[in-house]
Amino acid sequence: MLTDSSKLRKDLHVVIRDKEQLAQDWTSPIYAFFNPHPLIEVINSRRCHEFVCTAPQCKGKGAKPQIVCRFLDTMDAKSTGNLRKHAKLCWGTDIIDKADDAKDIASIRKGLATAQKTRDGSITASFERIGKGKVTYMTRQHTYKETR
Repeated sequence: MLTDSSKLRKDLHVVIRDKEQLAQDWTSPIYAFFNPHPLIEVINSRRCHEFVCTAPQCKGKGAKPQIVCRFLDTMDAKSTGNLRKHAKLCWGTDIIDKADDAKDIASIRKGLATAQKTRDGSITASFERIGKGKVTYMTRQHTYKETR
């Protein structure tokens, strides 16, 4: 006969094994904007992963503004829509778009750490470029039509 504590340990072991299996599928660049080890919670008897935002000034909403929940009992348990929406609030659309073009999650995390240390917060130079393109800059002044 299983006691409550042994049943809880068995359930926790299953949850940890499931989390490790799911983590192998977490290859989207959006995961770089969150802590790599999400919390496992049970809310209203529903299991969920709680992803913690890594933005220094998180702009999330709700009771736990830095946490994004992903419930595991839904059809879209692997969807990144809510993570992407939160990351756009905290980091901005242009940074999310640049991260989508980066090589992998590790290079994005490295770029985010570098960008947080720079004075101007420029994140464009922080990500590694894909392809053979060379970074070019234009120093001439914009024309009247270009400024409108």
